[in-house]
Amino acid sequence: MNALPVRTMHTDPITVAITGMNALPENPGPGLAVARCLREALGEGVRIIGLGYDALDPGMYLDTYTDVAYLLSYPLHGSEALLERLQEIQRIEQIDVLIPCLDAELPLMVALAEQITAMGIRTFLPDATQLQRRTKDRLPELCKTAAVGCPEIQPLNSAAFFYSGEAEGWSYPLVVKGPFYDAKICRNAAEATAAFYAIAAEWGYPVLAQRFIAGEEYNLAALGDGKGAMLGEVMMKKRALTAKGKAWAGIAINDAALGDFARRLVAELKWKGPLEVEVMRDEHGQYQLIEINPRFPAWIYLSQGVGRNLPALLLDLALGRTPEALPASRPGTMFIRYAQETIVELSEFETMMINGSTVNFNPPFNLGKGE
Repeated sequence: MNALPVRTMHTDPITVAITGMNALPENPGPGLAVARCLREALGEGVRIIGLGYDALDPGMYLDTYTDVAYLLSYPLHGSEALLERLQEIQRIEQIDVLIPCLDAELPLMVALAEQITAMGIRTFLPDATQLQRRTKDRLPELCKTAAVGCPEIQPLNSAAFFYSGEAEGWSYPLVVKGPFYDAKICRNAAEATAAFYAIAAEWGYPVLAQRFIAGEEYNLAALGDGKGAMLGEVMMKKRALTAKGKAWAGIAINDAALGDFARRLVAELKWKGPLEVEVMRDEHGQYQLIEINPRFPAWIYLSQGVGRNLPALLLDLALGRTPEALPASRPGTMFIRYAQETIVELSEFETMMINGSTVNFNPPFNLGKGE
């Protein structure tokens, strides 16, 4: 597989900060794949700062893709703590563009958009209304206005529904989902109740019940220009899954019906920034929307593989540049994920734990794991 030609954008490298540098095998974050795309597209024309929430996030130590790394305060500590940390990092690094890659942090990043811009950092993000309209509990409403299919969803604050739902027309199996992450297919009330409490303990309320759709899963990644247009779509059919249902292998496809499906959603939302549209193709051959993720997926390196490097396109948009025309996607291109060990010097890990960074001149950082 040949890499795209390295693009020289200007004399000094652009400094890009990327979150989501975790890489759990069953549920990897997108940050490392985004960094990999930018490094292969821009070479020495980009300086990459990895941002993570755990000192064990391996993407922050891979110097092939990350030049320096910092820990952020956890989203549960609120916008003020996050802003303060970003200001500390900005004083040292002079970030040009910030690319958030995790669902849970997006509401804070969007709320802080004006302050982040005032710091001299560019982003390309949706606004709060756009972000709210694509939350999992509001998908049926969105799909109705966009005229696309979607299974029924029931927000829950009690597990009692799993014993009374059949009287209301629900049947098993059904899917129990968290507001940000996690989804479990449950075949009876006991399984659903156990999933409800596990998901609520980790991600909070509401927990969602979604009607189960039998079929094949397809994903589409793209960018919205903020005016209703969808740019650079890359489509993928999952070929192998992790225990959490994440793609371990996939194959690029081109499907006009899926492209039109996603285009309707982007136009209705006037979406700005990256997104991933997850759908099931049901037994009738119709697409049903499962989720809209407001960021790049962990499989985004496939966009580089098919010749449509979406993180590089995002960088152009964030910098206010007219993007280069993208070539046609190459269907039939596969990705297969793998796990490998990252060798880290203990001194570097200790520096991260103490200072919240891979460099030792940063002031001590409170990891936010307790007062």
